[in-house]
Amino acid sequence: MKFGGELYYLMKKSTEDKTNVQRLLDQKKIEYVYHSYADTPSTNGVEIARLLGEDEAKVFKTLVTVGKTGEHYVFMVPVAEELDLKKAAKASGEKSIDMISQKELLPLTGYVHGGCSPIGMKKLFKTFIHESAESFDRIIFSAGKIGYQVELPLESLRKVVPVRSADLTVTDVNENA
Repeated sequence: MKFGGELYYLMKKSTEDKTNVQRLLDQKKIEYVYHSYADTPSTNGVEIARLLGEDEAKVFKTLVTVGKTGEHYVFMVPVAEELDLKKAAKASGEKSIDMISQKELLPLTGYVHGGCSPIGMKKLFKTFIHESAESFDRIIFSAGKIGYQVELPLESLRKVVPVRSADLTVTDVNENA
């Protein structure tokens, strides 16, 4: 089952129907494709990529962490991949990085688990994306609400949130065998 996206760019659709991410993209006059899978109960990124009929490598999840210094960081990695905390620490210049607890997510970012977006958080955190994003014309990530995704070029995301690319995922030690 494939769900199509809709191109939005300063559409005359009610702002009440849009997520904060969409409103911010509209304010910056950034074109994006809006995907909805709201009529399904899934919050699993790989399942969402399949529902959308998209390559899971170009669908990114947004993860929020805290460094040893107490500073928070945002990492975006492909939905089928796992964030390597050592690589994340290296990218951010921290000695170590830990995931924040699920209960900390909403008060810190304004987003719930499964609907967290790098755009529109309560505070702008240093944000990193897996280097594989550079190879896609467009990437897909949460529109800030469970059931909704946005698709746009990485350079368009960078117009809203300064995002640095880095090697961030766990490498399977058996790949080289």
